[in-house]
Amino acid sequence: MLNNMNELGFYTLAGQPESPRDLIEEVEQAEALGIGACFISERFNIKEAATLSGAVGAVSRKIGIATAATNHTTRHPMVTAAFAMTMHQLTGGRFSLGLGRGIDPLFKAYGLEPITTAQIEDFVGLMRRIWKGEFVVGHDGPAGEYPLLMMGPQYEAHIPMTFTAFGPNSLALGGRAFDAVVLHTFFTEETTERCVKTVKRAAEEAGRDPESVRVWSCFATIGDHLPEALRRKKTVGRLATYLQGYGDLLVKTNDWDPAILARFRADDFIQNFRGGLDMTATSDELDHVATLIPEEWLAASATGTPEQCVDAIRNQFALGCDGVILHGASPTQLECIVAQYRGSRPAGVFDHLPANPAAFNC
Repeated sequence: MLNNMNELGFYTLAGQPESPRDLIEEVEQAEALGIGACFISERFNIKEAATLSGAVGAVSRKIGIATAATNHTTRHPMVTAAFAMTMHQLTGGRFSLGLGRGIDPLFKAYGLEPITTAQIEDFVGLMRRIWKGEFVVGHDGPAGEYPLLMMGPQYEAHIPMTFTAFGPNSLALGGRAFDAVVLHTFFTEETTERCVKTVKRAAEEAGRDPESVRVWSCFATIGDHLPEALRRKKTVGRLATYLQGYGDLLVKTNDWDPAILARFRADDFIQNFRGGLDMTATSDELDHVATLIPEEWLAASATGTPEQCVDAIRNQFALGCDGVILHGASPTQLECIVAQYRGSRPAGVFDHLPANPAAFNC
C-alpha cells in the first residue's frame, strides 16, 4: 500500500450508484492508490450519510473521511453529535463532520425550512460544546430550543468540521467557524481564487490562523481514457443538473452570461425533463443538452490525457487550494491520473496535512 497523498480526495459512490456496497471496493482501491480522503455526499435514497460513513470507517485503515455534506436540520443535534463522536472513535480521529445548506426547492418539497447562516453557526457552536463534554442547558438560539444537550465529560474530543460553501456568506462562515471548506464543482479559476481568499480572510478576521482552515477544490476530473458517453454524462450531465437545481447561483458566482442560462431553461427538452439529467438522461439526450452549454463553462475541470489532467489539478493548488477532490470518478477510473500525479508530486510540500481532511498539523 502506497503512502497516502492527503492533499487528494474523491467522492465515494459518485453519481447514482447501483448499490451502496460499491463503496467497499472504492475505498479499498483508493487506499491502495494513496488517495488521502474520502468524501461522502448525501441523497435521500441509498446514500444516507451516517450509514455510509460507518461503512467507510469499517473497511478503511488510513483514509480520511468527511460528510460533504449532510444537513443539520434532518437529525436531532444529539443524534448528529453521537454520529460524529462514534465515527471519531471508530476511525481513530480520521472523521470530519461536514455540513451544508441543502437545496431549498427539495427542502420545501419535504416540508423542511430553508437553512440560514445563523442556524448553522449556532449549530456548530453546540457541537463544539457537546464534544467538549459540556452540559448545554436551556439553549435558545437560531438552531432551536433545547432544554438539555449533553454527551458526558468522558467523551471529550475535538472533531474537525467541514462546510460545503458556495456564496460569499457561506464562504465567510466557513472561514470563521469551520476547520475546512469544500468549494463547488465547475468554479472558474477566477472564482476559485476569489473563494479561497474569502475563506482565509474571514478566518483571519475571526482571529484564527487562515492557513489552519483547509480549502478543498471540488474539481471534476474526467480523463479521456473513459468512454465518450460516460465522459458526457459526468461533464455535460452533471453541470446541466446543477443548472437545473441552482443555476442562478452558479451563473452569478462564476460571472457567466445569464442569457445562456435563460436559453437553457427555455429549451423544450429541459422544460419537460423530470429528474436530474446526470441520472436518467440518455446519451442522445445529453448530446442535445451539450448544444445548450458553452464549452467555456465545462472548461473548469480536468479533462484530456493523464498529463493534462494533472496539470489542471496542480493549477488548483496554484490558485490557493489546500486540497483537490477528484470529483465525478471512482478510484478505478482515476488510477492512471493518480499515478501520473504521484510520479511528479513535489517532495515535502504536503507533509503537514494529516489524514483527517479538516485537520491541520502546525
